[in-house]
Amino acid sequence: MIDTNVFQDKKAAYYTLGCKLNFSETSSIGKLLKEAGVRTVRKGEVADICVVNTCSVTEVADKKCRQAIHRLVKEHPGAFVVVTGCYAQLKPEQVAGIEGVDLVLGAEQKGDLLQYLGKLEKQEHGRAVTTPMKDIRAFAPSCEKGDRTRYFLKVQDGCDYFCSYCTIPFARGRSRNGSIADMVKQAREVAAEGGKEIVITGVNTGDFGKSTGENFLELVKALDAVEGIERYRISSIEPNLLTDDIIAYVAGSRRFMPHFHIPLQSGCDAVLRLMRRRYDTDLFAQKIRRVKELMPDAFIGVDVIVGTRGELPAYFEEAYRFIEGLDVTQLHVFSYSERPGTQALKIEPVVSPAEKHERSQRLLALSDRKLHDFYARHIGKEAVVLMEHSKPGTPMHGFTDNYIRVELAQDNRLDNQLIRVRLEGFNEEGTALTGMRL
Repeated sequence: MIDTNVFQDKKAAYYTLGCKLNFSETSSIGKLLKEAGVRTVRKGEVADICVVNTCSVTEVADKKCRQAIHRLVKEHPGAFVVVTGCYAQLKPEQVAGIEGVDLVLGAEQKGDLLQYLGKLEKQEHGRAVTTPMKDIRAFAPSCEKGDRTRYFLKVQDGCDYFCSYCTIPFARGRSRNGSIADMVKQAREVAAEGGKEIVITGVNTGDFGKSTGENFLELVKALDAVEGIERYRISSIEPNLLTDDIIAYVAGSRRFMPHFHIPLQSGCDAVLRLMRRRYDTDLFAQKIRRVKELMPDAFIGVDVIVGTRGELPAYFEEAYRFIEGLDVTQLHVFSYSERPGTQALKIEPVVSPAEKHERSQRLLALSDRKLHDFYARHIGKEAVVLMEHSKPGTPMHGFTDNYIRVELAQDNRLDNQLIRVRLEGFNEEGTALTGMRL
């Protein structure tokens, strides 16, 4: 039995690292605490509870998590410190040993945080509560508003793929999901709150349905029927799970935007095999062509990892040429980071940090050119933009259906409004197109 009197008039500080899914889950944790009587700490106040939601996708991410914990412990002396997320699941005892940490919760426990807080008594040494990866079954629902206008709907968690370089299956467990009925219910609640855009998130989003005998296309169709939601975006979907039926349905949908994020990781088949990915470059290229055939103006973001073990110079050059020839919009470039316990550690040779950096910079420059060209092709066209709140005295920004960032003069009456504009030239920073209201 949870004694909610413990939480009355308490203040909480939250810090999130990593992916959009983590931010969504932190919002859900905040909602749980708020319902128990805990409010979010204001600037300058000292919190009674600190919640850190961690990432562990790279060694740098682990370091940032430790730094964040140390900083919060220093800024909020005496606070009860809870650490959860991927780093907490992978290295619970290491995290519990950090000075000031009281409680470490794994993937199975984070959705039930309240029941582990007790009387918020500080501990001499942190207590870790986790579940082995093979036994993680819980699916914690989450549909929370981001820091702008979009809501993030978590439809799936975990991954069954076990790529050679990745620890996510160990950190989040096997693939699992909520039901379509539950997802639709949450989307209707967003519409009732006045939300207009939902981003569909998950660890391996296209794998939706493992727990319920449903599939991702059925989910897309059900969400598309929810009245009041104007826009959906699919945050990321594996190329082998992006079926032609899904592409065709999105192309014909009024609510699903012509915007895809498709992980590639390498444009070289030899490296894809080393990574244990479930597709080759031919399949990936087919998916891009199919999207562009049906949606010529679609925005396509692509994840790429450089410097993986075994990525010989010739392999990188092959990957670069392949990516250069793809009709995609933007690259999200990551340098390979060695993760304990992964199969990739058995692969030779190792790519030097200097070579990783050089390869990363080349791909980032390619990405900049592709994004600039994509924006430039739309100058002079009309588009509908969903505007986002901005700070007083600063320009407002929003996004077109195909994810072009648009800048307008500040007018907060436009916040969360869909407006028609003519796309003009680049702004001063070159980060958006300016818009003229029509």
